[in-house]
Amino acid sequence: MNSIESFLAAKTYAVAGASARTHKYGYKVFKALLASGRETYPLNPVTEEIDGHKAYPKITDLSIVPESLSIITPPEVTRRVIADAIAAGVKNIWMQPGAEDEQASQSARDAGINVIDDGSCILVLLARH
Repeated sequence: MNSIESFLAAKTYAVAGASARTHKYGYKVFKALLASGRETYPLNPVTEEIDGHKAYPKITDLSIVPESLSIITPPEVTRRVIADAIAAGVKNIWMQPGAEDEQASQSARDAGINVIDDGSCILVLLARH
C-alpha cells in the first residue's frame, strides 16, 4: 500500500486548518472527507463549530486519536500541529500544498508516521475515488 492509499484507508480523520468559511481550502477539504463517508473532526483554535460539527482547538483535545491528519495551515503553524500529532499518535499526515515544512516532515518521519508532503492535493484524489 502506498502513502496515499494508507492515508485514505484510515477509519478516522482530522483536518488541521478546517474553516467555517466556505470559500476556504480548509472548509473544502473537511467537507470532502465528510462527503466521502469518512469520520472527520475539524481542528481550528478560533472556531467553535463548522457546519454543525464541533471544532477542536488541537488534535490533543479530541477524545480519540484520528489515524489520518490533513494539514492546511501556514508552515509555521504546521510545525506545532505536527508536534501535537506525534504526541497524539497519529499514523498518517498529509500536508496540503502550502502547508509543507521540511523540518516538521522529518520529525514526523522520524516518529514513524506516514507523511505525504509532495505537493499533491487531497481534493484531486477524493474527486477520483
